[in-house]
Amino acid sequence: MFWMSCSEKEDPSVDIQDLYFPPSNSSSWEKTNPESLGWNLNNLQELKENLDQNGTRAFLILVNGRIVVKEYFGKRLVGNLDFDQNSQWYWASAGKVLTATLAGLAQKDGFLDINHPSSRYLGTGWTSLAPEKEAQIKIIHQLTMTTGLDDRVSNSDDYSPGNLRFLADAGARWAYHNAPYTLLDQVIAEATGRPFEQYFREKIASKIGMSGSWQRLGFNHVYFSDARSMARFGLLVLANGVWNGNAVLEDQDFMKNMISPSQNLNQSYGYLWWLNGQASFMLPGLQVQFPGKWAPEAPDDMVCGLGKNGQYLCVVPSMNLVLVRMGENPDQSLVPFAYLNDIWKELNKIIP
Repeated sequence: MFWMSCSEKEDPSVDIQDLYFPPSNSSSWEKTNPESLGWNLNNLQELKENLDQNGTRAFLILVNGRIVVKEYFGKRLVGNLDFDQNSQWYWASAGKVLTATLAGLAQKDGFLDINHPSSRYLGTGWTSLAPEKEAQIKIIHQLTMTTGLDDRVSNSDDYSPGNLRFLADAGARWAYHNAPYTLLDQVIAEATGRPFEQYFREKIASKIGMSGSWQRLGFNHVYFSDARSMARFGLLVLANGVWNGNAVLEDQDFMKNMISPSQNLNQSYGYLWWLNGQASFMLPGLQVQFPGKWAPEAPDDMVCGLGKNGQYLCVVPSMNLVLVRMGENPDQSLVPFAYLNDIWKELNKIIP
């Protein structure tokens, strides 16, 4: 095991000597035959059929960094061409984990402190709150969805000041709210003195060979890439922020905190990462704490970037495994948690 489970992470050190890292400047990627791992190939075929029937476009599983499963289905959004390993797809809110990591890098570089008020970087008046209430909101509240800003407005993606209204004191309420999250881009850009996209490319994408781009879709800033780029980022997190011996995210305290419960309101939420195996969880759009873990069929130490229409990036340290799913909506939920649990129900029949 290269990384201890969420309940055991007293020591952030990680043994990555046996992890494989694909070249950053090449499309080559070593593979492992699932049969050599003792996987049940009959049930693997059933999983592939399930993925195809539920709108999946790309599905990858890495074990020890090597590709064990790679499947592509259907057509691209543009051009009506077959979806393949070079096809670009949107990460939706799974891309939030990229922003969280970049905030950690900016802090390590000395450009910001996540415990500073957001107004230090956004200026005063970035919300419609009274000055003393606005000053209570810190970057860490944006990272943990605890700004207290009202997510019940007509457009919760709209980050204009008039749409950012007081509902609760910062830190007192958890709510899945895109608008204050999206403003993290401006925080990072203002703090670093360079465009968000440029800083991301310099600090993450170029280091690990990601191929993608950030695009504006209405108020949202969305990352598009091929599935292998998503898998590369998952491998970086599995390796505790180290890529082939080179530290990309050196701040191990930030790395640990990013994928640990960040507050007591939603124990299954870190810094924009979803955490499995906690005592309770909350869901987007609801102010209810549900007991247990949100993916009971999945490993307890699984951490995920989750996005609209079933964009999944999952890292399972106890299995040295990274899972990627890109595609269309398998159900009608805001974020399809249930379908990811269904995938793991099938995987439990496949992986010994």
